[in-house]
Amino acid sequence: MNHPSLLQDRRRFIRGLAFGAALSSVPGLFAEELMRTPGQGEGPFYPDHLPLDTDNDLLVVNDAITPAVGEVTHLSGRVLDTRGEPIRNALVEIWQVDHSGIYLHSQSGDQSRRDKNFQGFGRFMTGSTGEYYFRTIKPVAYSARTAHIHFALKSRGRERFTTECYIKGEPKNAQDSVLNSIPDPKKRAALIVNFTPLSASKVGELAAKFDIVLG
Repeated sequence: MNHPSLLQDRRRFIRGLAFGAALSSVPGLFAEELMRTPGQGEGPFYPDHLPLDTDNDLLVVNDAITPAVGEVTHLSGRVLDTRGEPIRNALVEIWQVDHSGIYLHSQSGDQSRRDKNFQGFGRFMTGSTGEYYFRTIKPVAYSARTAHIHFALKSRGRERFTTECYIKGEPKNAQDSVLNSIPDPKKRAALIVNFTPLSASKVGELAAKFDIVLG
């Protein structure tokens, strides 16, 4: 015959197990919070006139046959919250200079030299995994700025978020005032990613992965 106090202890133990199991089923409850991606200003060269073609392939404008000049880069990543959960239906926009360092903006450089085959701007809506993808070119440095790609994100319930993605190993990173305005080296490093050659590519294509964590 079980002693009443032993029965009570066992019940408390079972309740404790059940409570622990319930907690473990809550996503991210005890997970370490991800570091938020540092925000950076939009800058002066967000397109003042959006192109008719705003898809995620910046190498080909509409149905043109001639592709943009530059190192083809497959840029992808995920948009997450601080618990590591994917954010779906986030509108991701990117814009960057062409191979001559000129933006799709009327005040950027000599527009007669701009690569008319480079879209310069693209959009992608994330799905259930929070994934985005763009086909673009590896950015180049221009004037006082190191090579970078601008990002803007819009999602329901959050303010518009802007930041920039940089290339690991780019010599001008150390002198770039915008990048180095982030004092925390860990946060600064979160914006710098590898642009690595694709082993299966015969034309020197690159791949870069840039995850974005929103608060």
